[in-house]
Amino acid sequence: MTARLPETSSIPERIAALRAAMAREGVAATLVPSADPHLSEYLPPRWQGRQWLSGFTGSVGTLVVTADFAGVWVDSRYWVQAEQQLAGTGVQLMKMMGGQQTQPHIDWLAQNVPADAAVAVDGAVLGVASARALADALGARGVTLRTDLDLLDHVWSARPSLPVEAVYEHVAPHADTSRAGKLDQLRRALQEKGAQWHFISTLDDLAWLFNLRGADVSYNPVFVAHALIGLDAATLFVAEGKVPPALAAALARDGVQVAPYAQAAAALAALPAGATLLVDPRRVTYGLLQAVPSTVKLVESVNPTTFFKSRKTAAEAEHIRATMEQDGAALAEFFAWFEQALGRETVTELTVDERLTAARERRPGFVSLSFGTIAGFNANGAMPHYRATRESHSTIAGDGLLLIDSGGQYLDGTTDITRVVPIGTPSDAQRRDFTVVLKGMMALSRAHFPRGVRSPMLDAIARAPIWEAGADYGHGTGHGVGYFLNVHEGPQVISHYAPAEPWTAMEEGMITSVEPGIYRPGKWGVRIENLVLNQPAGKTELGDFLKFETLTLCPIDTRCIDLALLRADEREWLNAYHDTVRRRVSPHVSGDAKAWLDARTQPV
Repeated sequence: MTARLPETSSIPERIAALRAAMAREGVAATLVPSADPHLSEYLPPRWQGRQWLSGFTGSVGTLVVTADFAGVWVDSRYWVQAEQQLAGTGVQLMKMMGGQQTQPHIDWLAQNVPADAAVAVDGAVLGVASARALADALGARGVTLRTDLDLLDHVWSARPSLPVEAVYEHVAPHADTSRAGKLDQLRRALQEKGAQWHFISTLDDLAWLFNLRGADVSYNPVFVAHALIGLDAATLFVAEGKVPPALAAALARDGVQVAPYAQAAAALAALPAGATLLVDPRRVTYGLLQAVPSTVKLVESVNPTTFFKSRKTAAEAEHIRATMEQDGAALAEFFAWFEQALGRETVTELTVDERLTAARERRPGFVSLSFGTIAGFNANGAMPHYRATRESHSTIAGDGLLLIDSGGQYLDGTTDITRVVPIGTPSDAQRRDFTVVLKGMMALSRAHFPRGVRSPMLDAIARAPIWEAGADYGHGTGHGVGYFLNVHEGPQVISHYAPAEPWTAMEEGMITSVEPGIYRPGKWGVRIENLVLNQPAGKTELGDFLKFETLTLCPIDTRCIDLALLRADEREWLNAYHDTVRRRVSPHVSGDAKAWLDARTQPV
């Protein structure tokens, strides 16, 4: 048996142990995706194997290991971070170019693994779509895909177990639609698609459907589970002990049975011959789908709950507006302290995180951060997913730009905001970049567009002013945001890197971020982000249109703006936005925070 290594082992030792396990099992290559059995973006510790094996801590990346090669494929958001974290480990940085829709690690495996060899990947964390792409590419070369091996269990002695935190109910008034009502809505959708059963693995879909929340994944109030829903019954598969008896009884009253987490595959295997099962091939793993009998007909479609939860109700929208006022007040308190502290005490990127988190914690309904705070000064701000650590962070002093991307989870909503503030005197070039990004953000925020337009098509509206200035950025412009759920959700995404598929259509009630940027490696970064809500914009004889309501309530620092670059209508929008921020946040602050808010919302 291959040695199982402790947490204190080095990355080269871990890779060496994995290679020994591969040799023992007779496989030429191992693929370790950033995934769990629920294909989550943020992973419970048990499934952070790519990070444990490589040392790269970014949220997205794919590790491939052979007898003489190890590499992590990441996109441009993580190039600088990966280069730093992989240095000296023997693991190579493999750069994915922006806009590339293929999976380049698959191409690499197809070209470099010998014919008649085997590639191993744990089928329990491999998406169906990825499995099909792998099988096609490798099969053409005579390479076998093995999905029955979880080699991490061979080498990771301190591998965490399943999370044990209790599941709790999201109740009225925060949840305005009952669990029974949501189940009825889902069952109507199943009947429309000719399905009798539906299997769901995605954690935010489950949390929304059952009006439940948890703490199994950092920053996202979800819990690890699967569900099998029929036309008159439903089973929630969750680790024993996580659902308190009173909650289990409440679920039972709504026709929901609780069963052990490990029984999900067996339940799929027990589906009757001739049954029809709806699954989302992008949101279920290959390993689980293999349990479905061949006599069961599969209907492949996006989970109906993905659409339902993306379209916030009028009541949810009102709750979110109130949450934005509280979040804006926390930001005002933080920035008032920050501006007074600069030059008087040592302020680091870590201090920003600590003080901003503390300000949010004082607000009613706060549960947790919605993601790890990004506070990047100058060159650190040029890394879109930078995280300061105690071992590596900057003191905020001198001249330049500080980028702060942060957010909170509240019982009444989820927030995500990025602001850039001047430190000392920003340069003309920094002010120009800031203004160009602001123009892009305003252009999209002010847009009207046809209902049902595919969301990736809106991306160019924000990029146009930035392209005109000879710049671009390597990430999408916007992502969907949940309601006290994941800070990243679908189906909508504003990104020309994403395919404009039918299910990405923009509909009323969706909440999306608008966050263009410019990043100059080694120098500075600018990103300005608000959350917006799709609202009706009226019907004409030529179409039915939507527009954005800006939800986020925090001043945009006018000290960074080159006013000569703004048109009159852009100044008008900015002044109107600041008037709204001042009017709605003022009742929630006093003293220094109120004075800061008044000063930073003066018209330009």
